[in-house]
Amino acid sequence: MELHVIDTGYFKLDGGAMYGVVPKQMWSKLNVPDDNNMCTWAMRCLLVKDGNRLILVDTGMGNKQDAKFMSHFQPHGDASLLLSLFKAGYSPEEITDVFITHFHFDHVGGAVCFDKDENLVPTFPNATYWTNKTHFEWASTPNYREKASFLKENFAPLMEQGVLKFIDEYDGINFTENITVDYFYGHTESLMVPTFHMPNGKRLVFTADLLPSAGHVRMPYVMSYDIRPLETLRDKARFYEKALDENTFIFFEHDKDNAFGQLTRNERGRYGIETKVMSDIV
Repeated sequence: MELHVIDTGYFKLDGGAMYGVVPKQMWSKLNVPDDNNMCTWAMRCLLVKDGNRLILVDTGMGNKQDAKFMSHFQPHGDASLLLSLFKAGYSPEEITDVFITHFHFDHVGGAVCFDKDENLVPTFPNATYWTNKTHFEWASTPNYREKASFLKENFAPLMEQGVLKFIDEYDGINFTENITVDYFYGHTESLMVPTFHMPNGKRLVFTADLLPSAGHVRMPYVMSYDIRPLETLRDKARFYEKALDENTFIFFEHDKDNAFGQLTRNERGRYGIETKVMSDIV
């Protein structure tokens, strides 16, 4: 199995929203805010070559939204989805599968782009895109809390053009022989979290917004964006039961500094993250 980190740039979100009930005095030590209380976050994706399949997990926010929309999130940095893909040695036409953890704009925005005639088309023309039926229906008729995050232009064209397929909804289902999928419900309905089972016996979990950064590892650190914060606590506890071993590693989609980490717990039962690098895993 071959792994590539695909950086798509950075954006900004309100620090208070990202850390929920945790006081600013505490969370600001983890991610220093600017004068407007905005913190920088990564939009980091993962490219996986598994046998004859080339799988992209999430796609960042893309670049097709208008200037007003972009001004709210201040995207910045030199990286982009396609540039990072090319640096990894691949072209959009070579992607066979695009696995979307959920349809919030910063995870699915790059899945669709404008063609030369300003039509919305799949960014990866030969790929099958994957979600689950429950989440697709949830995003298609959004609640007021998530409405601004579910932009139909990011995913409706995939269904209309027949490239979007559904994964069955039960924990531990196989996506490929070496990739399993689990479901979580605190952040949004039916968030999909893939685990990559490496030939060396190690596991890499793409936690998406279940654990968006290393700074969210402590139990009370739950985003205000989550639709069911108490369920997020249960989701985290359930995940930690499986992740606290020497062979399980975590991929952070939004941590601005670190892509990989490993769960730890001290003698007081407090969870932490030990930073890791790609060579620790492959």
